Amino acid sequence: MATKLLALACIRNESYGNLSPRPHYPSMPKYPKGVSAEETANVESSMSKAKAVYAVMGMTCSACAGSVEKAIKRLPGIHDAVVDVLNNRALVLFYPSFVNEETIRETIEDVGFQATLIQDETSDKSTQLCRIGINGMTCTTCSTTVEKALQAIPGVQNARVALATEAAEVHYDPKILNYNQILAAIEDTGFEATLISTGEDMSKIHLQVDGIRTDHSMRIIENSLQALPGVHGIGVDSGVHKIAISYKPDMTGPRNFMKVIESTGSGRFKARIFPEGGGGRENLKQEEIKQYYRSFLWSLVFTIPVFLTSMVFMYIPGIKHGLDTKIVNMLTIGEIIRWVLSTPVQFIIGRRFYTGSYKALRHGSANMDVLIALGTNAAYFYSVYSVLRAATSPHFEGTDFFETSSMLISFILLGKYLEVLAKGKTSEAIAKLMDLAPETATLLTLDEEGNVISEEEMDSRLIQRNDVIKIIPGAKVASDGYVLWGQSHVNESMITGEARPVAKRKGDTVIGGTVNENGVLHIKATRVGSESALAQIVRLVESAQMAKAPVQKFADRISKYFVPLVIILSFSTWLAWFLAGKFRGYPESWIPSSMDSFQLALQFGISVMVIACPCALGLATPTAVMVGTGVGASQGVLIKGGQALESAHKVSCIVFDKTGTLTVGKPVVVNTKLFKNMVLRDFYELIAATEANSEHPLGKAIVEYAKKFREDEDNPLWPEAHDFISITGHGVKAMVHNKEIMVGNKSLMLDNNIDIPPDAEEMLGETEGMAQTGILVSIDRELTGVLAISDPLKPGAHEVISILKSMQVRSIVVTGDNWGTAKSIANEVGIEDVIAEAKPEQKAEKVKELQALGYTVAMVGDGINDSPALVAADVGMAIGAGTDIAIEAADIVLMKSNLEDVITAIDLSRKTFSRIRLNYIWALGYNLLGIPVAAGALFPTTGFRLPPWIAGAAMAASSVSVVCCSLLLKYYKRPKKLNNLEIRGIMIE
Repeated sequence: MATKLLALACIRNESYGNLSPRPHYPSMPKYPKGVSAEETANVESSMSKAKAVYAVMGMTCSACAGSVEKAIKRLPGIHDAVVDVLNNRALVLFYPSFVNEETIRETIEDVGFQATLIQDETSDKSTQLCRIGINGMTCTTCSTTVEKALQAIPGVQNARVALATEAAEVHYDPKILNYNQILAAIEDTGFEATLISTGEDMSKIHLQVDGIRTDHSMRIIENSLQALPGVHGIGVDSGVHKIAISYKPDMTGPRNFMKVIESTGSGRFKARIFPEGGGGRENLKQEEIKQYYRSFLWSLVFTIPVFLTSMVFMYIPGIKHGLDTKIVNMLTIGEIIRWVLSTPVQFIIGRRFYTGSYKALRHGSANMDVLIALGTNAAYFYSVYSVLRAATSPHFEGTDFFETSSMLISFILLGKYLEVLAKGKTSEAIAKLMDLAPETATLLTLDEEGNVISEEEMDSRLIQRNDVIKIIPGAKVASDGYVLWGQSHVNESMITGEARPVAKRKGDTVIGGTVNENGVLHIKATRVGSESALAQIVRLVESAQMAKAPVQKFADRISKYFVPLVIILSFSTWLAWFLAGKFRGYPESWIPSSMDSFQLALQFGISVMVIACPCALGLATPTAVMVGTGVGASQGVLIKGGQALESAHKVSCIVFDKTGTLTVGKPVVVNTKLFKNMVLRDFYELIAATEANSEHPLGKAIVEYAKKFREDEDNPLWPEAHDFISITGHGVKAMVHNKEIMVGNKSLMLDNNIDIPPDAEEMLGETEGMAQTGILVSIDRELTGVLAISDPLKPGAHEVISILKSMQVRSIVVTGDNWGTAKSIANEVGIEDVIAEAKPEQKAEKVKELQALGYTVAMVGDGINDSPALVAADVGMAIGAGTDIAIEAADIVLMKSNLEDVITAIDLSRKTFSRIRLNYIWALGYNLLGIPVAAGALFPTTGFRLPPWIAGAAMAASSVSVVCCSLLLKYYKRPKKLNNLEIRGIMIE
């Protein structure tokens, strides 16, 4: 299982992260007035963008999110903005020369919402990491040329170019340059550059320093820490003696910081990890839940007496007589009590609806707050008019609706409380992932011979790279690393979804957060903090949940017109019923005894206004996407956002790579035939020396087999190979011991005019017939031998293809291997369509051909040489990634090597989208049925009338029901057919 962890951002089609590639409001200025067209055109290429993340509290529906997004995008210098109503977050990309973080925050607050900059996600990013694919490099001279060119760019702190992987890894200062300039520099050297990913390479820790009495002491500590190698940024909060340190985990760590702090004050200062809480996103969410809960309880204090005086006590003779006692003219004690009690509910507890409405309307949009404010105001102020009229008239007998306004607000607050509570549960997957990390770890101190000198229990957040950690049976593995000593079985199901415990012995890798089952292990930490697999999975899932699915645009379009339309319908309802009553359009017997025609019409109008619910529409997609991606993560299927989910549910054709996807991916040499008299050991020494520079799985298999002839050495040194050239899709060649060695397929030999004797042709045919790969070897341009290499088929592959056929999904094999082997493998698994001897770019072309035929295509590959096809496909699936959870080209990362996870990914996406459809049907159906009923459509025939407070309760219930409907996805089970598959392990000798 691979152990390299790549950066998280999935950059496709030149988009930035999960953001839309262009603003939603193209007419709005991106730059201040006065910036010329030519300057504007060059801004994006010459300036780096900054990113800011805000916690935005108070948003209730997609209309709220739309008004915030619109206001931000009106600012000059905004590249793009995404507002996530579900997570209460706004992500903004902007140009710091034109606008700053504080201006953006103030703009959000002007719209009417509380905004807080999330420091942890935006500050102290003085180093950024990007990975770039480079095409056209053939030798170390090429890679050295590119590396020197990169290191000469101002702002580049470190650059490494790997010839074998054809990739560059660049650490740079985003304040000085951006990745577009890095790509341009590579292309200036004559190679084609493709951005694979950009991401952070920083860890961050918060420390509390005790014993500080003056600001001068804090400055001394800050300067001492800043001088440490690997420290890239320090933030100080003197008020609580808190220091936030951004650092490179491969150079330093938190224990070093604590030692420096404690030595600075001659033992007077003590450092510890800052206690959790205060200002984080989770705390803000909890505070919002508490606010709604408190508001609801206070509203009940006033609303229950109002309800009792208007609905219950009127039927109890003694109390009714007291409430009907007149004070002035027709004004009764009951009306005064209801007025006094409902006023705090309307204006103090319900103040949030007024402020929300005002700020929304001021920015030219309308949200749910507008409907609630209009509905409750209509009921309240008509009641006030009725009370004042009764006080001034000796004959007026009116009915007040104070209970309508107060009960309406109470039910809506209850609904919002239940909604934020349910929304919190949709992100439980992330919380569960974060809880996997153990709280403590046992640090071992070793002597030079590797013997344990001492043990110390400490906070797991203090682990640094190269620490040796002891893991006892039943304990969680505290960090990513490898086993130094011991044997055990480790349960990795919580990270990879792999059900069976995995055997671990010296040299094997382990993942932080997994559980050690039996033996004691000593592990060496290799990836800590933000580099760990767990941290990267969390960031990937967070990123996926922030991304909008295209179907969300449907709800966004509706929400623009929803509220104004409801207001028009509400007014029309009132007017129609009022005019019908005025001109005797219906019998007087229809009017309840306690009302007149105006009051009846008013009740219908208010009911229409408060029953309409834009929130349910806005929550339909994001809640389902959040739960779906969380469930996927728990089963080892990492889905990178709503776009991937939406595309996956429509998949009608799957293109499989062969090696490592349909096969195990661990090829072994099974046969050798020589056509020239020479010692087999010498033969393998020459080709092992040639293939030692290759990263291809077949090359590695040859080198491993050659080691058997050098059993006396653990790591044999092969002769030096000169002029090594890797020919993609064909093979390799080099000079070894002054002999020209070529190792590759038939095409390589024919291209170099090397004759292939009939015996060799015959053996090639035999190997291909047995689903093996034939490798030809020439020495000094004479064919010398043929190797047969076998890569066993994955268990369950045939059954998986059969299940895909039953799901109406077509399967195709596209491989770079020869036709004979490819057809043999395809026949074994039951695939009819085969494309063989395909180069990486030809795989991508085949994907595009299938798309042109109308298929929605998924590409399943190992994420290494399949990147062009993974990007070209509608859905790219990287299989068997293990801890390699951030394969950039893929939309879906399958942590295990099991093929059945392809079915799980498609089935989960289909289930999620059926849930989204159900949510939309419910949300739209509720409004389409509820509004006519509230308007009195059933009243003439059945006498059924929906009082406004019941309409408000129904509106609140609709949002809660949509969220709960999405939450049912938490109980997703993979298809039963997969449970019948017996997945067997394969041992390769």
